[in-house]
Amino acid sequence: MKTNLLAYLRFLVILLRLKLFNLTSRFPPLPGGVLDEQIALLRRGQAALGETPLDQASPVQARLDFQNSFPLLKSIGGTFEKVESVRDLNIPGLAGAIPARLYLPGKATGYPLFILLHGGGWVIGDLDTADNMARFLCKHVECAVLSVDYRLAPEHPFPAAVEDSFAALAWAVEHAAELGIHPGRVLVGGDSAGGNLAAVVAQMSRQKGAPKLAGQVLFYAAVDGAHLDTPSYQEFGGKPLGLPTRDVEWFLEQYTPDPKERLNPLVSPLLAEDLGGLPPALVVTAEFDVLRDEGEAYARRLQAAGVQVKLMRCNGMLHGFLSMVGLIRRATLYFEQVAQEVKKMVA
Repeated sequence: MKTNLLAYLRFLVILLRLKLFNLTSRFPPLPGGVLDEQIALLRRGQAALGETPLDQASPVQARLDFQNSFPLLKSIGGTFEKVESVRDLNIPGLAGAIPARLYLPGKATGYPLFILLHGGGWVIGDLDTADNMARFLCKHVECAVLSVDYRLAPEHPFPAAVEDSFAALAWAVEHAAELGIHPGRVLVGGDSAGGNLAAVVAQMSRQKGAPKLAGQVLFYAAVDGAHLDTPSYQEFGGKPLGLPTRDVEWFLEQYTPDPKERLNPLVSPLLAEDLGGLPPALVVTAEFDVLRDEGEAYARRLQAAGVQVKLMRCNGMLHGFLSMVGLIRRATLYFEQVAQEVKKMVA
């Protein structure tokens, strides 16, 4: 008990220092190779509290731990923007209703729509864990956001998440008037596994010829589950930087129990033979992230295929940094820049 109390007190001291950083420090752009000071502090705090490796937890426990971190984030200074309206709804899917949440920035109609697919390795995450990102995009892009609670592995392995994500996109475009959005200004995007699904859905939309997308927005997306050997994996995979290689392996084992499935472009969109004809892409990577190199490789392949691409590498950041908006000052600054780029895509 004494040890736990001391760890908690150390964590509180670190949180106080984080807040003082936001009040008193300047945040010039970081050169490559330097971890953001606030993120380094936060990692120390998380280490003080102790972290259970994912491969030592059940999917159910991993989900609870992830869900419980977001009320804590809100209580210690994370930003959850106010928007005009938020309502939950259900979307018809192949296996039943798909829960979703619609955010609107105002009372008008004809808003651009951002279909948001949450991160969490296809295993964890839900509408609540994506709430702060959805609100930030809604307010700063001035768009509607439809956050989608697709089915999770291992109860629903590949391709369940893909099916739900595409079904949500198709339904939203079909019901544009009801939702108050413009059917010709629809983006699909997400973070991590959600970015993977966004890239996959964009490829499916091209292959099927509909729905037409205005763009795809990939935040530190997982785009190659078959090759976990890039330089960024080698450099960061064994370090406590938010997403170690062992966690990626655990997620993939839940989502694709058969390793051969990871060669399928619907799991690893980087492996698709032809990337031509895809919608414009905003690809955001984090410098200290195992997924950095595959994300940037995908951006290069898109560009080589004639797709309009904006690549943003966010120096000093680690995997999942956009969820730290409001708590980590540079994460907030980067998210503001991202929002402006997204806004250009639907202008």
